[in-house]
Amino acid sequence: MSTATSTTSATSEQAFEAPRTRRIRKRRSMNPWGVVAWIAALGFFFPVLWMVLTAFKQEGDAYTDPPKLVFAPTLDQFRAVFDQGVGTGLINSTFATVVSTALVLALGVPAAFALSLRPVRKTRDAMFFFLSTKMLPVVAAILPLYVIVSDLGLLDNIWALVILYTAMNLPIAVWMMRSFFLEVPGEILEAASLDGASLWRSVREVVLPLVSPGIAATALICLIFAWNEFFFAVNLTAVQAQTMPVFLVGFIAGEGLYWAKLSAAATMAALPVVLAGWLAQNKLVRGLSFGAIK
Repeated sequence: MSTATSTTSATSEQAFEAPRTRRIRKRRSMNPWGVVAWIAALGFFFPVLWMVLTAFKQEGDAYTDPPKLVFAPTLDQFRAVFDQGVGTGLINSTFATVVSTALVLALGVPAAFALSLRPVRKTRDAMFFFLSTKMLPVVAAILPLYVIVSDLGLLDNIWALVILYTAMNLPIAVWMMRSFFLEVPGEILEAASLDGASLWRSVREVVLPLVSPGIAATALICLIFAWNEFFFAVNLTAVQAQTMPVFLVGFIAGEGLYWAKLSAAATMAALPVVLAGWLAQNKLVRGLSFGAIK
């Protein structure tokens, strides 16, 4: 009797382990689409890797044909970048990016909530208005913007960029966060109101924790857009309020070698955004896939 029972249990364990073993082997097998994805990822990453490698070269080693793959690393280009005053561009870019992103979230979260879980009249018209602000090319608006900024005395002032970056990213943030808010069941707010919670407390303690990955993803996208913005900065700033993209243009000259120095400055300009994305990668992945699987 005991022998039959043990035989039956062993058979059932083998039957359970067989599909599991097949699944593990299937995962470990080479997926051709995975190989294609890795090749595409390496292709996109290669220019960034080449930029970083060039930043550690001497100008003579950076400007060779064919490219020199074996070289003695040096920090001379980074020292030259600091000697030319990279600190002003970094501080201005950081201030304009962080403050404008904070303003976008402060204005966009209530707007997205009102257009999703608490719809207002003519919600569709309001959403179209937000979208229509992105239809006009920036170059078509630069002249009136320049006149307005000049009349306000904000030329070469970092607050002009803060206002423009906020207006630039707010429509995108509202559209993105509205999609995240729509994934929150309305029954959650009804249950919170039945428990006696006010609307503000329900939003603060129930809704915002649920959509925090989406808000993090939206904030990171706004950070990237504001940090990399060039057109407004190059036309409305000069020296005091110049940002990192404008600072990088100063390394491009018609004569002489500047590739290594420009690569060093570009590496320093890209590093803060890369660090922000790395620190927020968990919430970023959750936010970009929020609502994809129900």
